[in-house]
Amino acid sequence: MFNTPDASALDQIASLKKSDRMPVLFLGHGSPMNAIGDNEYRASWQALGAEFGTQRARPQLILCISAHWLTEGWWLTAMQQPKTIHDFGGFPQELFEQQYPAPGDPAAAQAISLLVRQRASVPLGLDTQEWGLDHGAWSVLKPMFPEADIPVIQLGMDYSRAPEDHYALAKQLKALRERGVLVVASGNIVHNLRQLQRGAMGNQAYDWALEFDQTTGGYVQQGNLDALQNFMKLGSLAKMAHPTHEHYLPLLYAAGAVDANEPVRFFNTSFQGGSISMRSVMWGQ
Repeated sequence: MFNTPDASALDQIASLKKSDRMPVLFLGHGSPMNAIGDNEYRASWQALGAEFGTQRARPQLILCISAHWLTEGWWLTAMQQPKTIHDFGGFPQELFEQQYPAPGDPAAAQAISLLVRQRASVPLGLDTQEWGLDHGAWSVLKPMFPEADIPVIQLGMDYSRAPEDHYALAKQLKALRERGVLVVASGNIVHNLRQLQRGAMGNQAYDWALEFDQTTGGYVQQGNLDALQNFMKLGSLAKMAHPTHEHYLPLLYAAGAVDANEPVRFFNTSFQGGSISMRSVMWGQ
């Protein structure tokens, strides 16, 4: 279905020089309030961002896959200055005032669209004006890289496609990691707002939420990444964890972009509201 990536497309982009291999991140983003809250999640994103430039090289570009951009076909943001999108309601004005003015990189988006195909002869679509950076992207990137000086491109997910299609497309992202591209997938391993318990924190979670989180975490820990695309086979457990599965899909993009034997690190392994897993993962060094 998908082509073999031709990394030569990236040679055309002067801003993407060969580099040490970037890690891959899956971040549980949870409530938009985590972007401004004084809590462990925001603190962990700040600490993680500080590792880039000290323990490892800073990214030349961030490719973000957010649960909140669902498209027909697969698309990339390709504008020079993506807008900050406040795609939520019912939150304090302070949250709506947040801006993340990171630049885009239209030339890199063009190259990536040729490298990563949605079908053998069909490049990714390029969006030059409609989208931007939604809260699944900026709520985690702003604490990590507050200077907003690293270009960011978002990849929109075709929700009509089967999980295995997302995972297959994601495998084409591996070549980007050798060019200073940090893949950041932002969603949640468990996400059921219908069952949210206000005030429940830490490991106060439903049994089904704990089971799905632990099962998924076990696959990641064991390097059994191919099993992640088959989450629907868990039946009612999967349906409780994800009445709709857009928050799970970003995990498949992170898993597809790594090798099964890469070092893995978990963090934020707690829950919000009893039904949102904040478990986050870093692959690679």
